[in-house]
Amino acid sequence: MVPANRIGYANGMTGYQLKVMQEVITLGVFVGFAWLVLGERLTWNYAVSFLLLLGAVYFAVGVKPAGP
Repeated sequence: MVPANRIGYANGMTGYQLKVMQEVITLGVFVGFAWLVLGERLTWNYAVSFLLLLGAVYFAVGVKPAGP
């Protein structure tokens, strides 16, 4: 399920870009919930994993593919 697919797709984003962004948003909300409600601690390996996901958003949305 990709949120706002009509708006994003109509404004030039691909389905892949929307899906990557949706995953990062979902995980960000869950991390906040786990931290505030469940009392979980954010350990270094989870923080690095989240940073790598943010890198995935950068490469999916911010970097234009090379080609003709």
